[in-house]
Amino acid sequence: MPTSPRLSPAAEDFLAENHLCTFTTLHPDGSPHVTPVRFTWDGEAGLARVMTAVTRRKARNVLATPAGRASLCQTVGPRWITLEGTAAVHDDPLRVQEGIRRYAKRYWTPPPEPPGLVVIEIQVDRVLGLL
Repeated sequence: MPTSPRLSPAAEDFLAENHLCTFTTLHPDGSPHVTPVRFTWDGEAGLARVMTAVTRRKARNVLATPAGRASLCQTVGPRWITLEGTAAVHDDPLRVQEGIRRYAKRYWTPPPEPPGLVVIEIQVDRVLGLL
């Protein structure tokens, strides 16, 4: 099982606040694809989760590069944190439901549920930040 970085209480608190972040994946040509998203953080598992449709560019980029890298960056004023790791797309109903549950808890409403809803899980192995 991968070892995830331990975050400070301040970082955990910041990642529980209701904010958007940027999500960066790589296009097949290697250029970055950066989009605003909502995400959730599971500190115990070291997983960040992004809900999306399998047809969206971010999901297609991750699917095109198995074990590819992705990053999330949340910034508010001078505070910021970046989570980097290996991304994978999952359509398993239990994983998708866990993503929905965590999203609703953080953002006080469930995510949109378009056809082909999937969860992108990022196994975080690097954290940068200023809190």
